[in-house]
Amino acid sequence: MFKITNYRYRILAMLFMATSINYFDRSIMGVMSPDLIEWFGWTKKDYATILVFFQIAYAIGLMSMGGIIDRLGTKKGYVLSIGLWSCFGMLHAAVGRGFSFIGFAAARFGLGIGEAGNFPAAIKTVAEWFPKKERAFATGIFNAATAVGAIAAPFVVGAIVHWSGGERGQGELTHWQYPFLITGALSAIWVYMWFRTYKKPEDHPKVSKEELEYIQSDSEVESVEKLPWSKVIFKKQTWAFSLAKVTDAVWWFYLFWGAIFLAENFDVKIKEMGLPFLVIYAIADTGSIFGGWLSGNLMNKGWSLNKARKITLLICAIIILPVCFVAFTESKWIAIFLIALGAAGHQAWSANIFTLASDVFPKKATASVVGIGGMVGAVAGMIFNIVLGSVLDDANSTGFFWAFLVAGSMYAILLGLVHLIMPKMTPLDENLEPVEE
Repeated sequence: MFKITNYRYRILAMLFMATSINYFDRSIMGVMSPDLIEWFGWTKKDYATILVFFQIAYAIGLMSMGGIIDRLGTKKGYVLSIGLWSCFGMLHAAVGRGFSFIGFAAARFGLGIGEAGNFPAAIKTVAEWFPKKERAFATGIFNAATAVGAIAAPFVVGAIVHWSGGERGQGELTHWQYPFLITGALSAIWVYMWFRTYKKPEDHPKVSKEELEYIQSDSEVESVEKLPWSKVIFKKQTWAFSLAKVTDAVWWFYLFWGAIFLAENFDVKIKEMGLPFLVIYAIADTGSIFGGWLSGNLMNKGWSLNKARKITLLICAIIILPVCFVAFTESKWIAIFLIALGAAGHQAWSANIFTLASDVFPKKATASVVGIGGMVGAVAGMIFNIVLGSVLDDANSTGFFWAFLVAGSMYAILLGLVHLIMPKMTPLDENLEPVEE
């Protein structure tokens, strides 16, 4: 007699760990940005340009890594991704002051290529290991790890990095290299565990017959034939997903410019960044898990997949709207709370948008679709950074007024466009044809 297992949650824990490492690595520079700008003598435009190098590489990586992961499979594809981003993450520590701009631009470029593989691999893994009714919740769980990485970064940086003169700009910025080196050890541990743990559920000896049947209960059996990337990109569903991913620019705005906003508007020092980031990203974590749970709960109550996902997205867009008023407040903690609310709404939105790809597309196309959508989000973030960096150099805090206005309002607009393009979330079969109901 078989006993039902829950091995899929061990796989989910591995995705959580990888995404935590990914965002710890990605967040370090954003946390140190006010001090790195001071130490290396960059302008805001210089800093924005370095971010653009990361986002160009991220866009290129998403276009290629999604397809590579679909071809190699999640086991090998994930290892390739985390290996690349760890090597280039550690290379930041080798950059000297004499060539800081070029050095950081090159390191961020390599980091972007590697980090681009995380979400396509993770979403594909969720599609392989979870039935559709659990995918938004599972995605919300591992997506919450983005906040864990972002929370850890300021505390690690605050404990290690300091100015030898005590105040920003006085003396030497010491030990700034160390946080970039930490991810190498963490990644090595993860790769070892992943190789020991991961197989597809149908091949895994620790998955019971009952659990396998449950995982496959609402999915069609697919052939092993690969879908060409060129066939995926012309589907309207791909571009509905990609439009929704334009909101990635907002998340990166919080991640890369949040410390600069707090430093310039409320004089928050590097050792004081930990608590504001803890509040922002802990609340963001709650949003990620709640958003994933809500749509799944609505589906369990009999709502259609289309209605459950889109009503949840509408609730997210409404929650995010108050972010428009961040630049109007003179209270540091009100500003932090409003940013936290926006971050929570974004994470709930993101959990459901990621799941949209696996709801509509067959498993063998999921990583490619996530890669294409992520590329669009990276390009949007690139444009956002270029404009914001230029405006902040020329007009100081005025740029933050417009940035928060866009950050608060764009979700509702994009949801309307997604609904126009894809009024019904009709699943596609393995040949990317609509499944007849």
